[in-house]
Amino acid sequence: MSREVRGLLWGLIGVASFSLTLPATRSAVPHLGVDFVVVGRAAGAAILAAAVLALTRQPIPRREDFAALLVIAGGVVIGFPLLTTFAMSHVSASHGSIVVGLLPLSTAVAAVLLAGERPSRAFWAVSLIGTGILLAFVLDRSGGRFVVADLALLGAVAAAAVGYAKGGQLAARLGGWQTICWALVVATPLVAVAAVLRVEWPTQAVPPSAWIGFAYVTLVSQFAGFFAWYHGLSLGGIARVSQTQLLQLFLTLFASALLLDEAIDAEMLLYAVAIVGVVAVGSRLRVAKPAAAREPTDAT
Repeated sequence: MSREVRGLLWGLIGVASFSLTLPATRSAVPHLGVDFVVVGRAAGAAILAAAVLALTRQPIPRREDFAALLVIAGGVVIGFPLLTTFAMSHVSASHGSIVVGLLPLSTAVAAVLLAGERPSRAFWAVSLIGTGILLAFVLDRSGGRFVVADLALLGAVAAAAVGYAKGGQLAARLGGWQTICWALVVATPLVAVAAVLRVEWPTQAVPPSAWIGFAYVTLVSQFAGFFAWYHGLSLGGIARVSQTQLLQLFLTLFASALLLDEAIDAEMLLYAVAIVGVVAVGSRLRVAKPAAAREPTDAT
């Protein structure tokens, strides 16, 4: 089995893990609160990460790696969880899955920018078309205006795209699970301060479904899912493997209907199919390296 195929398979495992994140968050946040879910999932995952790193006696990353780890932590430990959890307190998980549907193309864009490659005009055109479809959906659902939850979801897409791309880049050297573990450890001081200042234990009874949702986003969405995801990105390439997230949109819609009884109408499905189609086209368009990067190869 080729390196690329193995990367795609690991990526699919990661996508399957992440597809339940929004429904699980939607289940937890009404009963536990935004602060508890965001800080609690990061704190729980960080404790697990520190234990795994200590038990396996992993070497401390290089000094220059910590800048990348801070970017990763800002994207996938703080940014994406905070913004999506806030959004899930205002809109449905199925609504959120449509907005997050541009994450595959956004991750590909972040990947080529970080790798110093130069996307073609067609690539950028398709990216703008996809953004236009997304904006049309958001405006249609919000009565012609943006709501705060939609802006939060757009910010979450940008945060995750950067965190995925930078994480996949660093995982090629550190390893997939090592990368997310170190990112969680790096985020620990901020998480600890937030826990002291913002988090309060629920004063009312919390249903089991909320605790199950919280456990899922802590153990899988913030921790174990990244083991497979970053490993896949490092094996098969960030831009290529990120396109496996095409399936995440439909898996999340299905999970939202099955677990939360959310209604999925025909218009929502049409938008979902349109976004997936745009992302699929964008993933096939050529991305050229800068001339400076090509010259040494051409000369040899």
